[in-house]
Amino acid sequence: MPRILIVDDHPIFRVGMEELLNQEEDFSVCAVAENIHSARQALLKNSPDLAIIDISLAHENGLDLVKEITAEVNCIPVLVLSMHDESVWAERAIRSGARGYVMKKEASETIILAIRNILNGKIHVSTNMMSSLLDKFHKHPDGHGATTAEMLTDREFEVFRLIGQGLSTRKISERMNLGIKTIGTYRDRIKQKLCLKNATELTHRAFLWTEKESFGKHPGDGNDQPTTPSSKFPTDF
Repeated sequence: MPRILIVDDHPIFRVGMEELLNQEEDFSVCAVAENIHSARQALLKNSPDLAIIDISLAHENGLDLVKEITAEVNCIPVLVLSMHDESVWAERAIRSGARGYVMKKEASETIILAIRNILNGKIHVSTNMMSSLLDKFHKHPDGHGATTAEMLTDREFEVFRLIGQGLSTRKISERMNLGIKTIGTYRDRIKQKLCLKNATELTHRAFLWTEKESFGKHPGDGNDQPTTPSSKFPTDF
């Protein structure tokens, strides 16, 4: 019987997911974890056949764990289960090594189907997402025409999102457990990739992108015009 590891930082969600999966006759939950450290311990102790991982793990990025797991020679398949919009995160998760992506708002039947598909060696994303990926490849097989999110690496994208949430460079440094100079380097790379002249333009773009994501809209393609950020967004970088 396939054994499943659940990695999520919300206790209620972990309990609910564990109960849901244990009701199925063809697989069971062997362990749960709330962060990357406890997930590593669970992986070593329980040897699961599949891991379900959330992207947002307190102050950690679940995709770091996905990359770590899938980099192993005898890696286990990973399903990313997240509240974040699949139009932004599904492709990023697949590129990180995940075998599937499901949003938490989907019905429980969809989650069960995704697990079974992945255990059978398939990749699982929604029909809409698959159409979007195929359409993008058809239109831009060379990778051109990328959106804001697609132009940035995972680390750069995380810094970009935190800037949009109003965090200063120092706060981002503390949140990501990286040096201030390192965050500054990421900021410079982001400005270069997005053709932004200064910190103020970067803050405007990040704020606009975050606002669109919050309201469930598609992220900008790099042509968005900046808006005036609220006073909570620092510009003294």
